[in-house]
Amino acid sequence: MNTGTGAGAAESVDSAGSAESAFIEVDRIEKVFDVRKKTGFLKRELRRVRAVDSISFTVARGEMVGYIGPNGAGKSTTIKMLTGILVPSGGRVRVAGIDPSRERGRLAYRIGVVFGQRTTLWWDLPLIDSYRLAHRMYRIPDARYRENLDRLVELLDLGELLDVPVRQLSLGQRMRGDIAAALLHDPEVLYLDEPTIGLDVVSKAKVREFLRELNSERGTTVLLTTHDLQDIEQLCSRVMVIDHGRMMYDGPLTGLHEAGESERTLVVDLERELPPIDAPAPARVVRVEGPRQWLAFPASESAAPLVARIAAEYPLVDLSVREPDIEAVIAKMLHSLGDGTRAIT
Repeated sequence: MNTGTGAGAAESVDSAGSAESAFIEVDRIEKVFDVRKKTGFLKRELRRVRAVDSISFTVARGEMVGYIGPNGAGKSTTIKMLTGILVPSGGRVRVAGIDPSRERGRLAYRIGVVFGQRTTLWWDLPLIDSYRLAHRMYRIPDARYRENLDRLVELLDLGELLDVPVRQLSLGQRMRGDIAAALLHDPEVLYLDEPTIGLDVVSKAKVREFLRELNSERGTTVLLTTHDLQDIEQLCSRVMVIDHGRMMYDGPLTGLHEAGESERTLVVDLERELPPIDAPAPARVVRVEGPRQWLAFPASESAAPLVARIAAEYPLVDLSVREPDIEAVIAKMLHSLGDGTRAIT
């Protein structure tokens, strides 16, 4: 991993390949907002907020990349610039060779966007009506629309929901409906902003499996923002970390875990209360309450050997693995890098 600071590190825009071969190219983009703050009676103070600060990266066609960071780090602002919703204050953005802010209408036919906190579906109409609107809006040929709709309805298990008003759908059902709406026109790139937020375990599994199939079978490029590390681990081979508008890490997830010294927790329920489990290093027991024990181990390592050993040597009733909190991982990584240091692989 190479480290650098300031604009010099920002000039490294080829972490996923050369700029010429990139499907998404972001070169030193910035976004500054002017915010007026009340300072007294009839008085306002103008303050400039730098939401994105000279970020550079490239994404190859067909790549699935995680884009993560704490709340307010600049993730959604970046995606809005990639879609053309926001115009960069500086720098250069190209998606499939198109400048999003200058040719937003042309780019719309080639991208799909899903915001977990907001829906593009018509709230009071049946789900199918939103799809019919997309059919007309994107001018999808009839045969292609029917084929895509049938495929998406089957893969996302939407058959019984098509005639249900969107306002009556659960969060998980609506999220699957939003993903289908974003994909009806066969976009080349899909931006997902918190696609599994608030979903139950079953719904999360369905969404993740669908995204894997979409990426492998259709070669759709996916940029995923999430606070759920399991989304990243199960879907992405590469992760980018942004904090305070700056790129702090770009590389494999294992490297992020190593930089942040993150740990998973194995929660073990035994048949009876026993002394702390004799776990092989680097795993260790961090807590014991009756028959339940908590063991910490590096997040970059597989839980399988530890689970196999415990199952073979102890009267096991149940166990579960808890993932590290993404904010804690990033906080540790930033602390290890020191103030203002930018890390790019």
